[in-house]
Amino acid sequence: MNHLALITGFIGYNSAWFLMIVIAIVSFIVQWRFKSKFKQYAEISLLSGLSGKEVAEQMLRDNGIYDVQVVSVEGQLTDHYNPETKTVNLSPDVYYSRSVASAAVAAHECGHAVQHARSYSWLNMRTAMVPVINVASTLTQWTLFIGVMLLFFTHNPYVLAIGVAALAVVTAFSFITLPVEFDASNRALAWLNNNYAVMQTSKEHEQAKDALWWAAMTYVVAALSALATLLYYASFLVNRRN
Repeated sequence: MNHLALITGFIGYNSAWFLMIVIAIVSFIVQWRFKSKFKQYAEISLLSGLSGKEVAEQMLRDNGIYDVQVVSVEGQLTDHYNPETKTVNLSPDVYYSRSVASAAVAAHECGHAVQHARSYSWLNMRTAMVPVINVASTLTQWTLFIGVMLLFFTHNPYVLAIGVAALAVVTAFSFITLPVEFDASNRALAWLNNNYAVMQTSKEHEQAKDALWWAAMTYVVAALSALATLLYYASFLVNRRN
């Protein structure tokens, strides 16, 4: 390997490493901001007095969905929609609360139920990838570290190549998740904006919009983090050829 290749490899590794550090810092800030916003809006009561459960049930009915149940699950920020069981799963802080935050989160999760009922293409693609992601995630847990060690000591790139390929699938999944999450929030906000029985003032709507925007940013940062990690490990393979 010539001196130019060594310099190129050093720059490649360090650029990817620097990018990972920057994204990690941004991720921490976004997560902190999201939790801060959720806590702030969780303390603001809805004028309508509806609970997260009631908001979810009403949104489902308004969209003609009667085969999805709204249930409570343990934990914090564990809210999600399960297309296999057709359940909107809300954490206790959302299910029982009668706040702006609980209404926003409940409506967002129902947005996924609406996507499922309307056969939203991005959601279908994401759901179809789940079995592959489970395998890819398992592969990345051992192939990346072992692959780098093998590449360094034996110059064997194949294990690392498998890990990078698996990580590429996981990264693609992270980016496919973005339109799914943004669309669910848009559906939630559109419904909330047109349903004055739930949110009765423009201020409540703006607060819900702000909460969902910060929630969406956590997915954006997660996708960028996955991309930075992919570039970091891929740089080992690219620079090996120099």
